[in-house]
Amino acid sequence: MSIGAFTDRSHEPTKAEVADLLGAMQQLWQALVEHIRATYNTREDFRFCYGKQYGWALRFRSKGSLLTAMYPAKNSFTVQVILNRLALEEAQAHKLGAGVRQAMARAKPYPEGKWLFVPVQSERDLGDVQHLLSLKIGGVPRKDRAGS
Repeated sequence: MSIGAFTDRSHEPTKAEVADLLGAMQQLWQALVEHIRATYNTREDFRFCYGKQYGWALRFRSKGSLLTAMYPAKNSFTVQVILNRLALEEAQAHKLGAGVRQAMARAKPYPEGKWLFVPVQSERDLGDVQHLLSLKIGGVPRKDRAGS
């Protein structure tokens, strides 16, 4: 099973196709897109990522690094956030919803951190993803970000 629903590399989904697929979740999708645009200095693109296991995603990049990727699915979507060790520890110290806790438990560690794939199915999930993004960008104390 893939993370996103659009797994045909040869066909870039239109905005209308994405909206139709998201259904009632279009509101939360749009709320997250608007939050990212208003909060972070990013460049965005819609790309086919990592092969058929993932599919097409709306990606947001900041300073050349991936901030997040959003994978549309039928009446839902999944958000990818990569957290380094320090940001992950801080996230684990907060009372986050079941979706994020499960994503943290399932994620495999990589040198750059853990790749969290958080299914967004409620406003709680949306708030949790926004919190993870703030931890990724600035929630870790400066001395820890500098490697001190």
